[in-house]
Amino acid sequence: MKHYIGLDVSVKETAVCIVDDTGRICRELRVVSHPDDLLAVLKDPALNIERVGLEAGPLSQWLFEGLASAGLPVICIETRHVKAFLKAQPNKTDRNDARGIAQMMRVNLYRPVHVKTLTSQKRRALLTARKLLQGKAIAIENDIRGLLRNFGLKVGVVGTVKFEARIRDLVAGMPDLEEIMAPLLAARRKLREEFSHLHRKVLTITKDDKTCNRLTTIPGVGPITALAFTSTIDIPQRFRNSKAVGPILGLTPKLNESGESKRVGCVSLCGDAMMRTLLYEAAQVLLTRVTKWSWLKAWAMNVAKRRGLRKAIVALARRLAVIMHRMWLDGTEFRWTREASAAAV
Repeated sequence: MKHYIGLDVSVKETAVCIVDDTGRICRELRVVSHPDDLLAVLKDPALNIERVGLEAGPLSQWLFEGLASAGLPVICIETRHVKAFLKAQPNKTDRNDARGIAQMMRVNLYRPVHVKTLTSQKRRALLTARKLLQGKAIAIENDIRGLLRNFGLKVGVVGTVKFEARIRDLVAGMPDLEEIMAPLLAARRKLREEFSHLHRKVLTITKDDKTCNRLTTIPGVGPITALAFTSTIDIPQRFRNSKAVGPILGLTPKLNESGESKRVGCVSLCGDAMMRTLLYEAAQVLLTRVTKWSWLKAWAMNVAKRRGLRKAIVALARRLAVIMHRMWLDGTEFRWTREASAAAV
């Protein structure tokens, strides 16, 4: 008799439900959310485990790696799909959620999620930490501007390097404001220093990575976007074709069809928000700042004439993702003209 296991993971404990192939609950318990504690339960010789399911979440990558390395048939399932399945239950508890996930495994009604390799996870953590420090520094700068504006002191347009000197000039001769601004400027300075340290590390990794170097030959795509793309996609062969990358990143329109009604909405915004934002920024740079002409910019400009600039940027962001994926698979650099592309084919 085969067994199917559902895991509802929380920070401290995980609810475990084991059912057989008829749907009968064989065992329910709670264990510490750690791979070793879960393996102590799941390695029972009496169990003939067919599938183990857990919902994608903060601990899912760590637990998935620990269970998969032990040889268990573990599957990480898509969060929205799980919520839609469990929504039919009147009471939401960890126990009921584990039961629902176990039944999903039994009836084969789930959507698997790719779990990234350890290298991609570390690179993603680096990019997230870099973005966090940058955001906190910008927040302090904006708060400083708002505080000084109450006293009629306007910072104006000033770069990152000269920001601190500008603030000190404004509050010079005002001891009370100088005392308030000093710790804020010190905190901003420390954040900027640590941000620069992580940014240099990103540039070093990108410089030593052949795939990232190829991707940066695309106009508008820089080291940050290239590294984020490789860490997000992780394994390019898992996509059946390059056009499948767009929907995964939430850059394709939603379709709402019912009877005679058919409505095409805005982009779905599913998937990785950071990667989607970076692609949008890269598309915006290509359209507005890159002066060298290319077939890609000409295509986007034609879209802008027909549909407007904003839709053209979204369409270009989606096409950039497709091009980056194809270049990654082919090992080629960006071709500026269609003639060069045709000659390569």
